[in-house]
Amino acid sequence: MGEFLVYTIGFPITFLLLVMGMALAARRILGLRIGLIRTALMCALAMSIATSIFGETSTEPSAALVTVQLGLSILVVIGLLAFAEIIVPTGSIPPPTEWWGMARRRIARTRRYSRITAIAFRHGLGPYLRGRERTSTGLARSLRLALQDAGVTFVKLGQVLSTRADLLPQDFVDELSLLQDKVPAAKWDQVRAVLDAEVGLDAFQEVDPEPLAAASIAQVHRAVLKSGAEVVVKVQRPDVRATAEGDLDIVTRLAEKLQRTRWGSALGVRDLAAGFAAALREELDFKIEARNITTVAAASDSSVGLPHVHLSTPRVLVMDRLVGVPLRGASEDVGLARTLLRFVLRQVMLDGVFHADPHPGNVLLLADGRLGLLDFGSVGRIDSALRSALQRLLLAIDRSDPAGLTDALLELTSRPEDIDEQRLERALGQFMARHLGAGMRPDVEMFGDLFLIVSRFGLSIPPEIAAVFRALATLEGTLAELAPGFNIVVESRSFAAEQISERLTPESVQRTMAEELQAVLPMLRRLPRRIDRITGAVEQGRLSMSMRLFADERDRSFITGLLHQVMLTALGATAGVMAVLLLGSTGPQIAADVGLHQVLGYNLLIIAVLLGLRVVVTVLRPRA
Repeated sequence: MGEFLVYTIGFPITFLLLVMGMALAARRILGLRIGLIRTALMCALAMSIATSIFGETSTEPSAALVTVQLGLSILVVIGLLAFAEIIVPTGSIPPPTEWWGMARRRIARTRRYSRITAIAFRHGLGPYLRGRERTSTGLARSLRLALQDAGVTFVKLGQVLSTRADLLPQDFVDELSLLQDKVPAAKWDQVRAVLDAEVGLDAFQEVDPEPLAAASIAQVHRAVLKSGAEVVVKVQRPDVRATAEGDLDIVTRLAEKLQRTRWGSALGVRDLAAGFAAALREELDFKIEARNITTVAAASDSSVGLPHVHLSTPRVLVMDRLVGVPLRGASEDVGLARTLLRFVLRQVMLDGVFHADPHPGNVLLLADGRLGLLDFGSVGRIDSALRSALQRLLLAIDRSDPAGLTDALLELTSRPEDIDEQRLERALGQFMARHLGAGMRPDVEMFGDLFLIVSRFGLSIPPEIAAVFRALATLEGTLAELAPGFNIVVESRSFAAEQISERLTPESVQRTMAEELQAVLPMLRRLPRRIDRITGAVEQGRLSMSMRLFADERDRSFITGLLHQVMLTALGATAGVMAVLLLGSTGPQIAADVGLHQVLGYNLLIIAVLLGLRVVVTVLRPRA
């Protein structure tokens, strides 16, 4: 038998065809898209194993035994592939053509890991990295300083986390709110190279080499266009994109690891990281910022000044220069504070596009007495359903209505299935009694208590709403510069009540009813004809009801897969039982000490094992 097989596979073409056939058979039996290289290697190894086994146990070639040998070879291939697929699924290891790029990225990532780890140790965070947690009153400050030193991406991450009072203790929120991304200005030669590559220096009469402001992502320079218009040019720092992409890779990998922990899964760390990465990549593309300015300006009135965009590329933004003084140099003006608050609230509740970072550095007092808004790299967007729920939440707070606040809060958040709405309503009632009772003067801090209730009941605040509260918290500090003692919560409640009242005026109600009637009018026109058809069918005894079981494609796929596995299991078990029965009898002799029944039994046993492996791989392989 060994000599026969050696002779058969001695021809390279025959051996290649045999390996290809076994590879296709193995992939078909397993039902997986396995790489050809891996399959071919497994086939060659299995053929060698089967050849050595039969070469030692048989000396006479036999067609019946060749089927057993081929079946055993396929069985070995399937076993090896199944084991490899369970341990290292196909696609988890990139092809060799990508190994060099991966190695370079891994080296760069390791260097960055080392720098970040050194920064963490320098600020006393080493025990936490080793998993040895300890109580420390200065932990929040140490974390802020470490994030500050780690660079642009981690500064932005800390700023985002400072808005999540529903996830972090208040001392961490307060400390992370102090994060600033101001850094030394980049050299003019580097900035000029970026400017020349993006738009060309011939677009300007002059550009001031000294920046007006410098941050971790970009810096701003005065300039004059060829038309004579005075503008400011926002130029991205030369190395910021590569650094940010490397850091985002680190943040994403850390989030994937934390997602496997119980608390990380509960907080939705992976989704938080994905949302942060998407927001930062938007901020790195100045064309998106230009669209943000255009969108906000189109939906706004002239009560607040906005810059006009002249030119934008992914790394350069040219816009009008708003001439004014910082808020710290402005005199107290409650009217301007109320105007700015209502401008932002109108963006949030009516337009759905709002400036998400209105800190004092982004607000100017213009020469014409108005306020001007700068830096639209961070813009929030909320849909109409969330805007409506947010209005109802503020209205419920204004009316001290726990039931209305509960309903609005459940619309705003992602709720668990087992939430106790009665307990939630009682907790919100106690919250209102503490902050909204007679003589109380509510402020933004009351939202901290609201976030604690949200966290205690397992509710999850969407990132869009978290951005709203972050913008309002930032705006409170800005308004304090303009009008100390200005109460943002009282004014917001008043604004929400006015908006609801406007919707209840006779003109608004009439307009709303007309719009709704226009929407349902086509259905009303078809209703009499359909009623006539139904009554006719009832009169003639032809009325019937049709239902389709498993109408959803996912239901059909689940049932089909389940029946498939049950059928394979039954067939495999049947083949195994028949193999055992046949192996117990000899039957006609076809070779020395080998009977026909035994050959059939071995073949059936191979089939049973193959079917069993198919079921095991189907059950254990990762789901998409």
